[in-house]
Amino acid sequence: MKLFVGLGNPGKKYENTRHNAGFLAVDKFAEMAKVDIDKSDFKGLFTSFTYNGEKIYILKPQTYMNLSGQAVVSLMNFFKIEVHELYVIYDDMDISPGQIRLKEEGSSGGHKGMQNIIELLGTTDIKRIRIGIGKPEHEGVDHVLQKLTDEDKNVFMEGVNKASVAMRDLLNEDFNAVMNKNNRKEPKPTLSE
Repeated sequence: MKLFVGLGNPGKKYENTRHNAGFLAVDKFAEMAKVDIDKSDFKGLFTSFTYNGEKIYILKPQTYMNLSGQAVVSLMNFFKIEVHELYVIYDDMDISPGQIRLKEEGSSGGHKGMQNIIELLGTTDIKRIRIGIGKPEHEGVDHVLQKLTDEDKNVFMEGVNKASVAMRDLLNEDFNAVMNKNNRKEPKPTLSE
């Protein structure tokens, strides 16, 4: 069993903002799986499908970001999903736009949604896919909640797409293999290229 949780804020106001990277990534993953995230329960929208005999769940909490753990815990308890089967997908200002990083455990890095999940589950041993949104020039809240320009959106969506591919890869490969594939530093261009 696997549960992929995309973090975001519900409502039109937050569509196409950096903070909804997790929502967008699980939407892309659901498209690949040819399923709709259309069941409303557990304080979220969710769906499930079976892949190679394994039950896969996708969840988009519909609480505000800082209460995301309520939906996660509710669905996990109902379907008897273990913490080691959970993957949380969300935005991260410490990663460059267009990049992703996978991580097996650790702090929330200041992300309120991830922090709430950690608090409610009582562990930092949660696998995650972090989607880079870059650091703002000014205050962080405006940066994560403002609408993306066309130029910013193209680079941002590269990261969203990479995250959805990483989720697909996790259906067939173990976490460390997918993490190693995605966490490699991009080589810097040289004059000889």
